Formats: sequence, C-alpha cells, structure tokens
Amino acid sequence: MTIEDVFTLIKGDMERVNNLIQTSLYSEVVLINQISQYIINSGGKRLRPVLVLLSANAFMKTEEAKEAHITLAAVIEFIHTATLLHDDVVDESELRRGKDTANELFGNAASVLVGDFLYSRAFEMMVGVGNMKVMEILSHSTNTIAEGEVLQLLNCNDASTTEARYLEVIHFKTAKLFESASQLGAVVMKQDDKTEQAMANYGMHLGTAFQLIDDVLDYSASSEDMGKNVGDDLAEGKPTLPLIYAMLHGTPEQAALIKEAIEQGGLDQIEEITQAIEVTGALDYTRKIARNEAELAIKQLENIPDSDYKNAMVTLANFSVDRKY
Repeated sequence: MTIEDVFTLIKGDMERVNNLIQTSLYSEVVLINQISQYIINSGGKRLRPVLVLLSANAFMKTEEAKEAHITLAAVIEFIHTATLLHDDVVDESELRRGKDTANELFGNAASVLVGDFLYSRAFEMMVGVGNMKVMEILSHSTNTIAEGEVLQLLNCNDASTTEARYLEVIHFKTAKLFESASQLGAVVMKQDDKTEQAMANYGMHLGTAFQLIDDVLDYSASSEDMGKNVGDDLAEGKPTLPLIYAMLHGTPEQAALIKEAIEQGGLDQIEEITQAIEVTGALDYTRKIARNEAELAIKQLENIPDSDYKNAMVTLANFSVDRKY
C-alpha cells in the first residue's frame, strides 16, 4: 500500500471532514474568516485527522459513531492549526508550506487571537460529541502541547540541551496530538483499555518519528520541498537532534561552531554547520532513531484486527521516515 492508497481509502470521510471544517470556521468577524480560511486552506497533509479516521474505521462495526469520528477529525485539525498560528508568532516565521505565514500577512496580534478562536471552536465542537473521555483526552493534550511550547522556549539558544531533553519536547509538543488522534478513534468505537492504549502508543511513536525526520529535512531538503526556509530551526537557535549529535561527535572546532550558532541564532555559518552535521553522521543517527520509533509504532498494531485501515496505519508509519518532504 502506498501513501496515495491511504488517502484514497479514506477519501469519502476526508471530504466530510473538510466540509465540516469549512462550515465550522464561519464567524461574523470578517478578519477571523480571512485568517482561518487562509491557514486551513494553505495545504498540509492533514495527518492528524487522518489518524482519527484510520483508527476509528479499524474498529467500526456500524455507522452509529460515524458523526463522532468525523467531528473529532475536524477538532484535531483545528487544534493543530491553532498551534501553528501561535508557533509562527513565537518563532517569527515567514514561510509555512511554501506560503507566507499568517503573522507575516496579517500581523502577530491577529494571528494569536485567531489561534485562540480556533482553540475555542474546537472545544465547542468536542462538547457536542457528548463523551467525557474525549474531553479528558483533548483537554490534557492541549495542556501538554502548551507545556511543550514552553520547554522548547527554555531550550532555545541553550547549547547544553541533551538528547533526552530534546526528545521530551518532541513528545510534549508534537507527538501528543498524534497520540490523541489515534486514541480517539478507539475511544469513540468503545474499545477496551488495552486497545485504546495501544492506539495511543502508536500515535506517540509515529509523531516522534515524524518530527525527527522534519529535523533531518531541515538540513537535507530544499526550501521548495519543505515549504519553509532551510535551516529555520538553527536560525531560531533551536538545538535539534542533528545539532546535538554533531556537537558531541564532531571536532572541537565543529562543536564550538555549532554551539555559537545555537547560542546566537542566525545562519552565517550554515554551510560549515551543514557539513559538520553530514560528516559526523548526525543525519543518519537521527534517521535511525526515527526508524526505531516507526517500528515501535507498527508493533503497537500487532493485536489490532487485520484490515485495510490497519495496513494504512503501517504504511503511514513507514512514510513518516521515508518521506522527502
């Protein structure tokens, strides 16, 4: 099964999700409509909603829970989009998915406030599902993501950040929403605690792998493929895993160069740093850790009933580490 087959498998459900997203975005405040439509329609793989759809369909025996899983897929996308709006303001980003960021076009204040609107609209929608477990998972998830944002802020410009500290940021900031998306499908299909936890673990490992490959692509892909500027993380002083590994395994001169770049931010020495990352094997090491996470994700599916949806989740895990964008 290819990644294209995955999207074909859930095409009907995803159309329903997209329609719900469009109708739920409406506000009588024109600027909210403008920014919401801009960011929601600016591309992206919609992987988090895809996880809700695949997880739910893997356990679905009737159509009775269909509306709930469509709604929650839209909710997950709203939460994710809100975090993007806030992230771009904090990071002072100018490009996302190959387009100007909302804060670049509309300003920081408007971007933050529309992010707040999307968060609150997501919670309005999840209340409508009428499931306290859903509320518990998503409220905890959004809180954890916020903690991850603060942890990342503390790590910025800190060249002493360890691999363990960095992976903690990934688990909080990125993997948590993947985890919740996968878990929610099992929840609305009333699976037992063991199955629910397996799906949550699948999402957590998948999200970790996905972010680690993003870190690799930051130094190995083109701006056109990534949809953002090469070296953006370094410019912001973020000590990602390739940088942490290269500092530990490079020459004293390379370590000093990377340390200064993290502490000061900026891309003045990007070519020398990229070379140091390559010669120390930092990208291969990061890919290895990502591949291990993807294999752990797949292992969580061992006791899930066989179906096209299970196969799609395996494909998604492999895609997370094999992708070029």
